Amino acid sequence: MQVIKRDGRIMEFNKERIIDAVTKAMAQTVGGVDIAFANKIATAVERTIDNKEQVTVYEIQDIVEKKLMGSNRKEVAQSYITYRYNRDVARKSKTKEIFLDIIGAKSNDITRENANMNADTPAGMMMKFASETTKPFVDDFLLTSEARDSVKNGYIHIHDKDYYPTKSLTCLQHPLDKILKQGFRAGHGASRPAKRIETASILGCISMETIQNEMHGGQAIPAFDYFLAPFVKMTFKEEIKKLGEDFEIDVSHLIEHQPEDYIKKDTNGIKGDERIIQIATNRTVDRVHQSMEAFIHNMNTIHSRGGNQVVFSSINYGTDTTPEGRCVIREILQSTYEGVGNSETPIFPIQIWKKKRGINYLPEDKNYDLYEFSCKVAAKRFFPNYLNLDSSFNQNEKWKKEDPRRWYYECATMGCRTRVYENRHGEKTSVSRGNLSFTTLNLPKIAIESAIKAQEKLGIKFDLGTGSHDKMTEQYKKSVKKIFMSELEKYTTIISHQLYERFKFQGTAIAKQFPLLMEGMWMDSEKLSPNDTIEDVIKHGSLSIGFIGLAECLITLTGKHHGESEESQKLGIEIISEMRELTKEFSDKYNLNYSVIATPAEGLAGRFTKMDKKQYGIIPGVTDRNYYTNSSHVPVWYKCTAENKAKIEAPYHELCRAGHIFYIELDGDATHNPSTIKAVVNMMDKYNMGYGSINHTRTRCMDCGFENADSNLVRCPKCGSTNIDTIQRITGYLVGTTSRWNNGKLSELKDRVIHTGFDSNECIIE
Repeated sequence: MQVIKRDGRIMEFNKERIIDAVTKAMAQTVGGVDIAFANKIATAVERTIDNKEQVTVYEIQDIVEKKLMGSNRKEVAQSYITYRYNRDVARKSKTKEIFLDIIGAKSNDITRENANMNADTPAGMMMKFASETTKPFVDDFLLTSEARDSVKNGYIHIHDKDYYPTKSLTCLQHPLDKILKQGFRAGHGASRPAKRIETASILGCISMETIQNEMHGGQAIPAFDYFLAPFVKMTFKEEIKKLGEDFEIDVSHLIEHQPEDYIKKDTNGIKGDERIIQIATNRTVDRVHQSMEAFIHNMNTIHSRGGNQVVFSSINYGTDTTPEGRCVIREILQSTYEGVGNSETPIFPIQIWKKKRGINYLPEDKNYDLYEFSCKVAAKRFFPNYLNLDSSFNQNEKWKKEDPRRWYYECATMGCRTRVYENRHGEKTSVSRGNLSFTTLNLPKIAIESAIKAQEKLGIKFDLGTGSHDKMTEQYKKSVKKIFMSELEKYTTIISHQLYERFKFQGTAIAKQFPLLMEGMWMDSEKLSPNDTIEDVIKHGSLSIGFIGLAECLITLTGKHHGESEESQKLGIEIISEMRELTKEFSDKYNLNYSVIATPAEGLAGRFTKMDKKQYGIIPGVTDRNYYTNSSHVPVWYKCTAENKAKIEAPYHELCRAGHIFYIELDGDATHNPSTIKAVVNMMDKYNMGYGSINHTRTRCMDCGFENADSNLVRCPKCGSTNIDTIQRITGYLVGTTSRWNNGKLSELKDRVIHTGFDSNECIIE
């Protein structure tokens, strides 16, 4: 006979459980424990349900109560009812504590799980309530026992688990050109195609906001400059026509004029057609600039997901060399440099410069001037980040410089680092595609358990962590590596199956559940009817297997992390290479786009560490901090040059095709030295890195918005306020205030050290 438990699992009937429960109830009564009586009750219950194939645990408990009430020990029945009630309360107590923390707006890892979501607002609270009640439902009813146990025991973490029942996908690179040319319908209103730059800018915002509500991850535009460029030309034509009307002259011969560049100039002394063209150019530039200002302002103020957070938005640009595309690039950079509101650094959109030789990287390239400007902007505003299209894994054989649609074949990324490019079901492109879901592996835990098993196998005992290197014999190293690699394969395989099960579940959704996303925004979705399931089109997305704590994992296995030991670096590359090979096997097995992601851990960085510290205690260099090092990064506290950090982390970029990022921390005011930004981009090019960004000091007054690079600022020189905070990058994106950071990331922030110096002249910019 089978018993259906509270969490949906099915177990074999076990009479001993009834005896145990009745005995515990009897122990609370005056009559005391009578084992024979408990056996009698359990046997009576078994006979009552003997003719059933399945029975729920609640049905069994009800029968136990009736049998006890019909016996001569009715006080046991009352004790059993109380025992049962207390057990139910105990099961709910954790949820109660979490809810009280949310209600009280307490600052902890639950309420500060996402630094760009304000969990203290009513909408934010509502979302956290929903999130914390949905996760147990997923564990109980949507996961296999294997996946559930792996999550419970801290081997794996399923990201966005609260969105699992909604069947939503993670993220999208918007084909914005479709909306701008065709218009779209969202909610109760329809939008017509854009005809001028202002409309195009607004539609770009609306597109990302609307689809953010249909997905659980970020939104990006893969070719912002290309998509908006046609509307610069439309705006220029409109200005020419206006001037003709204003001056009552024939300007029909100027309508199709092609400016060499859209640069504002003084019109004094210019006459005739040249004057008309320059006035139209000046007005066009002004309108483009205002549109870019509005775009940035909107992306920092428009809220989605019930009104509790701004859109996680990103834009990729830099390779459109047309005059119109250059105008868009120049003005988005200028607007970013000037800042929003009171000259504040904009948090969104995350801006990504697409670096490409022959386009914008060398002095002879058409957009080199804009690249230099981007470095100046990044030195002040953190953005743009830099995506290296010249890296071996970001190139596309179909990309042609003379192709006006070359943007379609350019790799694009989400600001957080998520990369979707290769596609076994269609074109190699980022456009109209995104990640479906991802799950992360706890590498330090697997390493700790492997080390314990290896010691037991060899009959030796020594403390793990920093300083254990000299205690490890070659025999031990071989043994622990063999055990680790076996466990790595085991849990990576569990993740692959869990992702597949989630994919199949997502695929049962019907197109009309995602009214804009599945109206042609997602690849091939235009082929679907409203009631068609979406499995056949979401196969274009990616399933990502992530990892956290490679540094701590290596310290456990070798005594040193990959930044301080060539032996550890070799093993680290071998570990992530094995994960990559496994994803290739999973891709073939399931015929889906599996890949490895260098997890952008935020709340997870502290969660895994807390669990492992509780189980294994303090291990120096491993569990002695409040966080694990993010993915394959060199530990934030390890002092090394910027170039040495690049050498160490570079090999992992090619292995992590679902996303990766390289950071360095600059000292002082970067605005005085934008050439350092160029030096970092040079390093990315030199070491075949895919995506990187630069952190530096940016302090601001939370009352008036004043900003500077003084890390010791305590009083605002503009308004006198002492409400001062520092803008920081938490994973791939910025956070306007560290008050929303969780404990793990705050601890990591305090440990970050400056990376200075370059090892070769190739990276130094004179």
